[in-house]
Amino acid sequence: MRVLGIDPGLRNLGWGMIEVTGSRLSHIANGVCHSTGDDLGARLLSLYEQLTDIVQRFEPEAAAIEQTFVNKDGAGTLKLGQARGVALLVPAQYGLTVGEYSPNRVKKTVVGVGHAAKEQVAHMVRVQLPGVVLAGPDAADALAVAICHAHYGRGIGRAVA
Repeated sequence: MRVLGIDPGLRNLGWGMIEVTGSRLSHIANGVCHSTGDDLGARLLSLYEQLTDIVQRFEPEAAAIEQTFVNKDGAGTLKLGQARGVALLVPAQYGLTVGEYSPNRVKKTVVGVGHAAKEQVAHMVRVQLPGVVLAGPDAADALAVAICHAHYGRGIGRAVA
């Protein structure tokens, strides 16, 4: 099963694709979609087009996204939510159900602790996907989301509430 992991962002949307075969995980691809355009609509369209291309190219069978946490900047949170909407829409257009995981659950699954630093997440992604060349921290986070889904979604195991 191919799993697309998405780390939503308005400027930089990380993505990572893994293959799950039984309990074995392997890296397919990863990258970062950089939004372009002068206004919010153009930036969202840019992300939509890039993510659509990724889904068409790699044909995932499942998708997962990191949940958004609310921060002190309300306007920033709303913009991130709109980018997250694009990240949910594209897989849904291709008939994929999207698993959603909190940042702490992703970190606990991949690193073993829920408040791990980005560097720790990237390190453990490299350990779990030997030979992977990460396109950046956002791509590492997206691969971590895909790994989390492999464990709790339809992959290696099921989530326990």
